[in-house]
Amino acid sequence: MKVIKHSGHVVPFDIEKLKLSLQKSGAAPELIKESLAQIQSQMYEGITTKQIYKMAFAILKKASNGHAARYNLRSALQMLGPAGFFFEKFIARLYAAEGFKTRTNLALQGKCVSHEVDVMIKKENLISMIECKFHSSREGSSDVKVPMYILSRFNDLKVKTHTIFSNSETINSCIIVTNNRFTKDAESFANCSGINLLSWDYPKDDNIKNKIDKAALYPITCLTTLSMVEKEKLLILDQLLVKDLINDSHSLHKIGLSENRIRNVLKEASQICKLI
Repeated sequence: MKVIKHSGHVVPFDIEKLKLSLQKSGAAPELIKESLAQIQSQMYEGITTKQIYKMAFAILKKASNGHAARYNLRSALQMLGPAGFFFEKFIARLYAAEGFKTRTNLALQGKCVSHEVDVMIKKENLISMIECKFHSSREGSSDVKVPMYILSRFNDLKVKTHTIFSNSETINSCIIVTNNRFTKDAESFANCSGINLLSWDYPKDDNIKNKIDKAALYPITCLTTLSMVEKEKLLILDQLLVKDLINDSHSLHKIGLSENRIRNVLKEASQICKLI
């Protein structure tokens, strides 16, 4: 059976890929088996992957909000926009969980011109600049022009000393992060040029998805018990992570949720963080 991807490309339906995405939601084997059978019974030639996703999401949500929230993770990252400011802060939190010192939105003077840097991280003698390329739709990808441009900025900055975490520091590494994917040419150029890349599924064993699961740092935008407006209010209050709500639910009161709604949100939040 053929399905239509987000990009518009027509490809054979891959049941193993769907099964893997359901497994990553934390769903039990019995639920996965039932979900696959139910979805396959409703499929037809030319169905879109978006429609398949909606069916899977609905099935998981009926069983557990926590499963649905984790299944919704990639879409949740796309909600950290529209300009990507919250995505930059989220990436800083991912690296902070790995023991890095972090700073965001810095203006640094290079040898030739001044540069706005999204995130800076430091651990021991490693100081890296991170440039975030945010895409608000699933179809967007970062092509080879992105690492070519970022390399020129890195080269202009690394020859100077800066005051970032302390005085007289040198930037010795560069990372480009995107919530979607890099093209193969972008990956090849970056590897050849010594630039590190991080995307939804790259590198294979240490990508954004794996980093999130490893530290249980799920963005509040994946919660199914909150409306988009409520999520935006929480982001403005600097509540980026589901863990933030578990540790301090006061922000849920601040955005006007009832006690019953708050209990439901915290229940889902606990489910998400335990499904590791």
